[in-house]
Amino acid sequence: MSTNTTKADINFEKELWKAANELRGAVAENQYKDYILPLIFLKHISERYELRRDSLKSLFNDKSSEYFTEDIEEQNYVLEDPDEYLSESTYIIPEKATWQFLQDNAEQDNIKVLVDDAFDLLDQTLATYRHDLKGILPRIFVKSQLTAKQVAGLINLLANPKLSEKENPDSDILGRVYEYYIGKFAIAEGSGAGQFFTPGSIVRLLVEMIEPYEGKIFDAACGSGGMFVQSLKFLQAHNGDKKNISIYGQERYDGTLRLCKMNLALRDLSFDVRLGDSLLQDKFPDLEADFIIVNPPFNVSQWHPEDLPENDPRLFGPKEEFTTDGNANYMWMQTFWSHLSDTGTASVVMANGAMTSNNKGEKNVRQHMVDNSMVDCIVRLPDKLFLTTGIPACIFILSKNRDGKDGVHRERSNDILFIDTSKMGTMESRKLRVFTNDDINKVTEIYHNWRNLNGSYKNEDGFCYSATIEEVQKQDYKLTPGIYINTEAVEDDGIPFEDKMETLKAQLETQFEKGNTLQKQILDNFRKI
Repeated sequence: MSTNTTKADINFEKELWKAANELRGAVAENQYKDYILPLIFLKHISERYELRRDSLKSLFNDKSSEYFTEDIEEQNYVLEDPDEYLSESTYIIPEKATWQFLQDNAEQDNIKVLVDDAFDLLDQTLATYRHDLKGILPRIFVKSQLTAKQVAGLINLLANPKLSEKENPDSDILGRVYEYYIGKFAIAEGSGAGQFFTPGSIVRLLVEMIEPYEGKIFDAACGSGGMFVQSLKFLQAHNGDKKNISIYGQERYDGTLRLCKMNLALRDLSFDVRLGDSLLQDKFPDLEADFIIVNPPFNVSQWHPEDLPENDPRLFGPKEEFTTDGNANYMWMQTFWSHLSDTGTASVVMANGAMTSNNKGEKNVRQHMVDNSMVDCIVRLPDKLFLTTGIPACIFILSKNRDGKDGVHRERSNDILFIDTSKMGTMESRKLRVFTNDDINKVTEIYHNWRNLNGSYKNEDGFCYSATIEEVQKQDYKLTPGIYINTEAVEDDGIPFEDKMETLKAQLETQFEKGNTLQKQILDNFRKI
């Protein structure tokens, strides 16, 4: 695709956002996605059906085709055969659930009823083919404050030929518009968007570092499915086949899970994504994934570890020593490790505090991970990468493939790579920093050269350092890259600022454990530093 075409698409998508803003007054910004994305999904499913139906009709007239026939009854039989559509990853859609029907009736006074009825009908139809798609299109238009004119405006907007898969069969236009809107909705929603969105440049870095060419991919906090979509893009960029990957995900919010299912269905991906709290309701107890790519909620407190069974197989040791109600970060780590295959790798976004926390329930896990050669790489991230939180973040790469026996990667069981990207990235806006292609390439090349056989890795002052496990143990198991790369800010008394903050947090926890409500609020906010 040419640069000019890409630029035109992006400019047009910006116009889409302006149109979405016309919903102001009738719909809160954080609800835009609930109305627009289901319409995009219905349009996609409908157009896929129409494309296949048109293709079959053309084959009836092709004498070289096995479908050639002049018998009208036989033609109708083929056109109504579900298998003819399933073979092309689509479904027979009832007329009143088609995009064409909504477009033809957009100016009707009862268009809100017609849209909800179309959602009902499509939902029932999809459920006959795939039970896990049931319920992704709830009735929401009739009870909304949207006027019939506004709904008609949305339909007419999405009816633009530039947004038609029939007109642009190779462009993935609806998938790209869906992805664009997801990002824009996250900006509008602010801190409430964390449950469904991770900025694209971070997702790209996570995916490209661990290279999911084939196998089972798992995200235990899958949000709207961005990790899976980026994995597909990675695969396509390397001429891979999406049939070689299997997708598994878990999400605790029903509305967000619906977004995920729609997003994956738009990409014609097969998947198994389930509803539930991954910390307390692991829906995939027997899953062993080849790749885990995840951005779990940071610093979740009061997550009730007491509800875990004493013999929970995910735990590295006794529950009272390897969990803490004050922070779930390392319960996430234990969960991910338990779901890795014998050669699996996990790429995890985590709060910076996890690199140095001295809380018993966290440090015990981190020490166990270091001592047992679970940590492959730590990447310190710059600030302002997230729309939804100001908490400083990092990436943990965990791997069960560190012994060098696969013939692709070198033996590195006694090494941990530290990378500091705190000075990288470009400000896309006043509030958001993004990694450029060059940034992502630099980090991934360093990691791959360090990890792979015949790699040409060298320590780079101020950027990366390969430390031995013994070096990390001597630093009291702290995993802050700056300690090893010599970029850690050290104050006059020789103690790094982050270490001071951890000490102060521990003191506050002790002091406020039985304090009043205001004190506990102060502590909860301080834990997020």
